[in-house]
Amino acid sequence: MRYLLFFFLTIKLFSFDAVLDIEKDVSSKATLSLIEDTATAGSTVNHSKMFKILVNDLQMSGHFMVDKQLRRGDFNDPMVPIDLHDREYVLRYRYGTTGTTLNLKLIRVADGLMVYQNNYSVNDMSRYPFLSHNGIVEINKVLGYDDISWMKRNILFSKYVGSSRSEIWIADYTLNFASVILRGGLNLFPKWANPNQSAFYYTSYNNLIPTLYKVDMSSGSRKKIIASQGMLVASDVSADGTRVLLTMAPNGQPDIYELNVLNGSKKRLTTFSGIDVNGKYIGDESQIVFVSNRIGRANIYLKSIGSRSVSLVAHYGNNNSSCDAFGQNILYSVKEGGSTNIYLGSINSSYVRPLTSNGRNVLPRFSTNGKVILYIKQNGGRNSIGYMNLATKQSALFSMQSGKIQSIDW
Repeated sequence: MRYLLFFFLTIKLFSFDAVLDIEKDVSSKATLSLIEDTATAGSTVNHSKMFKILVNDLQMSGHFMVDKQLRRGDFNDPMVPIDLHDREYVLRYRYGTTGTTLNLKLIRVADGLMVYQNNYSVNDMSRYPFLSHNGIVEINKVLGYDDISWMKRNILFSKYVGSSRSEIWIADYTLNFASVILRGGLNLFPKWANPNQSAFYYTSYNNLIPTLYKVDMSSGSRKKIIASQGMLVASDVSADGTRVLLTMAPNGQPDIYELNVLNGSKKRLTTFSGIDVNGKYIGDESQIVFVSNRIGRANIYLKSIGSRSVSLVAHYGNNNSSCDAFGQNILYSVKEGGSTNIYLGSINSSYVRPLTSNGRNVLPRFSTNGKVILYIKQNGGRNSIGYMNLATKQSALFSMQSGKIQSIDW
């Protein structure tokens, strides 16, 4: 069916290497070198990867010019090596032999002051990248830089693994940690149910009627929320987690509904005879943006909840999809010849900013603070999950391995 094209966007996934594109003026960044503890170097298989993850996190913050040379020394040595005296900071780190702990010590080179020290741990060795993510987020905070806590969040995605079969995975933003959390049949459109990521929604197509479930992350328990003929997708959740925007097609054509999680009631928000999908709350959540084919091709529209008035808000392109929203801003994918590119716009002006320029770039998502963009990129046979820091112009691409991605959230 035609409306499925708006959702069933897939790409192939390959390896896990990262490619960084540094655009910010280097004069505004703090210079920093890392020193790995000699005594614990190579203590686990993952230890050799920690240097690269720390470097990546520091670079993606947009606040550091990082020395990429791997150096080793005594973690407790109070002296900074002479060849590092032109740096502003030295970050010493010691990796636990179990692979579940990391000790960080930040030294200010000018006076030898230990600015920060802390020990980080995870409950499973496979989650070792979060040792770096958590530590670098705290170091940025201690130094008074912009918040980068988006690094600590889990990514949720569904990928096809065979005919009528898909899996839902959880991962860190670099994909160095990735684990399947739901398999068996066709399970699509995972969406976090709240800001603290303690639960998520997904749609199961394993029954006669598409069914929306909610899964508790701590217990693994699953609760049926609603079922509907045709299409059923949870596209957005209110900030307090009490309302969910659904795309449903009980009568053949998809419209946007709002579900009250507390009492189970739902109301229809759009009534167009064509295609209305992918609703997103915007601003104070009294309005939504969504994708519709009201002019014959997909484009991005705005409406107030409870109002019949609808207005076009994408001021560039005439074949637009995959929208997301934060504050007064919108993201959307624009089909341009053989490419699909992501644009940043505003519902209050004609402002438009291109964020990508080549390849196939789809499924853009704002971070929780609206400063970083996640998206899926396909270019020249290379398929990756991409990030763009709007504040610092820092970007990264992480290639994915195996399967075809169907939907993603963070």
